[in-house]
Amino acid sequence: MKKIKFYGIGGQGAVTAAKILSIAVSLHQDEYAITVPAYGHERRGAPVYAHIIVDEKPVLLNCYVYEPDIIVVFDENLLDMGVDVKEGCTQETVLVLNTSSKEMAERYKKACGLKTVYACDATTAALENIGLNIPNSAMLGALAKSGVVTLDAIEKAVTESFGKVGEKNAKAARYAYEHTWEA
Repeated sequence: MKKIKFYGIGGQGAVTAAKILSIAVSLHQDEYAITVPAYGHERRGAPVYAHIIVDEKPVLLNCYVYEPDIIVVFDENLLDMGVDVKEGCTQETVLVLNTSSKEMAERYKKACGLKTVYACDATTAALENIGLNIPNSAMLGALAKSGVVTLDAIEKAVTESFGKVGEKNAKAARYAYEHTWEA
């Protein structure tokens, strides 16, 4: 069982990405997944969260993730906004971070006390491939580097989920996957 928590800003597509991850795992990877978004007083620009549990066996839990195996941070500024992205993490928790800065990746690694950090400029991947600053598909491509989901499953789920702009989003996911580095 892998427990994943997405942290984003309203408008970046973090909750949508969580749902697409569940589709990728469930329909294209022959595993099981459940997504639990955290809704409250969301608005564009406010922090949002989504919780995903992935397993080879049916997921019988329907709850938030309190001790994540993987955290996915859609906006590098969340740390400065006071969002505690390290809540419940251990040294073994893997971080996937949207940043173009090696310094920021190291800052997160140190602040969260993590061994493994994957970083990718998902914002640029989104802008160059879909023309919008919505990095959700790109972040799913970067997440594939962690091994919890295959890039092939992500590309198929993204293509199906986004209809006529699905191919562009799949390209953003592949671009991000190919440009993700370990900090």
